Amino acid sequence: MKKYRLLVTVIIAMGIILIGTSNPITNLQKYTNMINKQDIQNKQDNKKNSDKTTDNKPSNKSNNSTKPNNNYLICIDPGHQEKGDPNLEPVGPGSSNKKARVSSGTAGIATKKPEYVLNLEASTVLKHILEGKGYNIIMTRESHDVNISNSERATLANEKKADMVIRVHADSLDNSSKTGASILIPEEGGKYTSAIYEDSNKCAESIKQSMNEAGINLNGIFQRGDLTGFNWSKVPVVLVEMGFMSNYNEDQMMSNPDYQRKLMQSIADGVEDYFRNK
Repeated sequence: MKKYRLLVTVIIAMGIILIGTSNPITNLQKYTNMINKQDIQNKQDNKKNSDKTTDNKPSNKSNNSTKPNNNYLICIDPGHQEKGDPNLEPVGPGSSNKKARVSSGTAGIATKKPEYVLNLEASTVLKHILEGKGYNIIMTRESHDVNISNSERATLANEKKADMVIRVHADSLDNSSKTGASILIPEEGGKYTSAIYEDSNKCAESIKQSMNEAGINLNGIFQRGDLTGFNWSKVPVVLVEMGFMSNYNEDQMMSNPDYQRKLMQSIADGVEDYFRNK
């Protein structure tokens, strides 16, 4: 403001001098134009300063479309256990079709490592990564010497009101050349799983994309209607078969700590993308 007053004073003085010269009317018009231009410039400067002040004010708007990660509870189920339980349980609530409560799984052709050991190793890595992202985590087991059936694992997640269940397994076939991870989800329109299919599929698609971006060898997403752990679940669930323990190279790779972390990181990133887009 002081600069503006000083400038106006100078211009007025110049105007007086100009008026006193040979063409007072022309010079007066020049003087008036100078005043008008300066007034316009000052108004523009004031508006810019006002806009800057407004821009610097904190916004009252907040983005509530995405919940923070610590609002979510994820249940990780490391598949199998040290000793299988051949006693039968229904494959779904009220079903007359029954299967063994739980098995001990397969074993590595190269490492000789039992699947239940590999599953817990990888699940523990996944747990730490997801906790690092802020998620709340529960595990169906944290040791090998347990006896928890597949329906009981699903029931645990139901009772804890988990937002997602990630089941961690490894595959095996008589064909030792078969390789690659697979993602299993409940059957669309299944008798027991129609309510959880959509979210399970969305999460699986997010994990698939993340795995592809990480360069993981992935066979695809497959629906299953015969898995007890799916049919008893009331919350969305995804089962990841990490690869084939019946393939010599892939069996060794799955026990490599660097590969385990890479694979589990891709799963965790996929889960995070799923929740961000809910």
